[in-house]
Amino acid sequence: MNTNVDINHELNRLTGFALAHELVDEADYFWAANSLIGTLELHSFQPEEPGAEEREGLKGMTSPEPILERILDWAAGQGLIEDTAADRDLLDTKLMGLFTPRPSEVSARFQELEAGSPQKATDWFYSLGIASNYIRSARTARNICWKTATEFGELDITINLSKPEKDPRDIARARTAPSSGYPKCLLCRENEGYFGHAGHPARQNLRLIPLALRGRTWYLQYSPYSYYNEHCIVLGQDHVPMRISRETFENLLGFIDRFPHYFLGSNADLPIVGGSILSHDHYQGGRYVFAMERAPVEKEYALAPGVRAGRVKWPMSALRLKSPDAETLINSACRVLEAWRGWTDSSVDVLAESGGEPHNTVTPIARRRGADYELDLVLRNNRTSEEHPLGIFHPHAEVHHIKKENIGLIEVMGLAVLPPRLKGALEAMAQAWTRGEDSLSAHPELEAHDLWYRALRQRHGGIAPEAVPEMLRREVGQVFAQVLSDSGVYKRTPEGLAAFDRFVMSLK
Repeated sequence: MNTNVDINHELNRLTGFALAHELVDEADYFWAANSLIGTLELHSFQPEEPGAEEREGLKGMTSPEPILERILDWAAGQGLIEDTAADRDLLDTKLMGLFTPRPSEVSARFQELEAGSPQKATDWFYSLGIASNYIRSARTARNICWKTATEFGELDITINLSKPEKDPRDIARARTAPSSGYPKCLLCRENEGYFGHAGHPARQNLRLIPLALRGRTWYLQYSPYSYYNEHCIVLGQDHVPMRISRETFENLLGFIDRFPHYFLGSNADLPIVGGSILSHDHYQGGRYVFAMERAPVEKEYALAPGVRAGRVKWPMSALRLKSPDAETLINSACRVLEAWRGWTDSSVDVLAESGGEPHNTVTPIARRRGADYELDLVLRNNRTSEEHPLGIFHPHAEVHHIKKENIGLIEVMGLAVLPPRLKGALEAMAQAWTRGEDSLSAHPELEAHDLWYRALRQRHGGIAPEAVPEMLRREVGQVFAQVLSDSGVYKRTPEGLAAFDRFVMSLK
């Protein structure tokens, strides 16, 4: 923490950043400055005229985080906040909320731009999210990202370093904080402008764009911790659970009709195979081409007139539907969903239900492909067994050292979101390798990786020391490919692909 901060200068810089990025107008200058000093319990402000070089520097900054960090250091030194991640986030969000235009202004500007170009509207809205620091771009830039070539194309690998680790003081305060139940969850529209507390992030700089999809109101926002370009969330107005249905397909295609430069998908609606939030209906999309989108169709099926259908060459079981007519495509998707919900094939461990609990669902992803609508339906099943208590079609125990969490929409499409512990583990393994250690027995904290490490030593024994870190990254990518294969309902064996065909043939 830097306590040697000229707070008046930093407030001038923050106000200058807001002006440079059109968060506020010149006419708002003193209003903005006075809002800042009031929030920070100061009593005066001295304007500074920035030079041309400083103006250009502020304009060239994509994120206000460097300025905010110095202001937060000052605030902690003054005792205004505790120097914890939660307190710092609460204050910097409050400060940036002072600069963020009102929701009605943002919505009006978005609609004005969309009338001319949907892409210009999302470009502007995304830039606003970064400038207002709602999208924590400076943090996501810390993620370690690479691509790994596999038989299914180049998979994206990310070690997620963007979210700050919880401070024990924040955990203790969150435990004792009164629970109001408002907002009900992180995806409720009531989060817009919410002040936050130790147990719930502040959202004064969050802005939502109302969208009408099939006669109902939904809201567009961006993820504060983007895992890919323009990572957006479309959330329902009501706090109702996830449910894959005809309405899901209608909404996905309705959205890409309106924003054809984006894809939109949904997590599955059952535990184990769903995302981290099943309690609030929502979708995720953005402007990024995943490996799954690039994956070819390896076998075509005659499913319905006007619809091209095929099995995607992908480690998870994906049926790709394509048609120039949205309604025709939706009807076919509903047919697949209805059939799959009731499908049982015990020869490959697929049971539609047990004990009255349903097991089958889909993860759908929609995109435009020229004049066509394209819909990938990834078949999912959430059964468990004694051998696989976390899920039969879930990462198996031998890959848990890399990925143990649920395989949601983002992973399904080919992007691994891996825990921060892997950064240190990979560095430590590289060091052990260069010392000539054939096992990790001397490193109890790396015990989970020992079998994998031993196998790699046998496979790459003669590798040059300087090539070890890159080799470990490649091998992590191969483990992720296995994670996806574990999660696939139909394995890519002759028996598994024949079982896939049996299901599709049943749709005729």
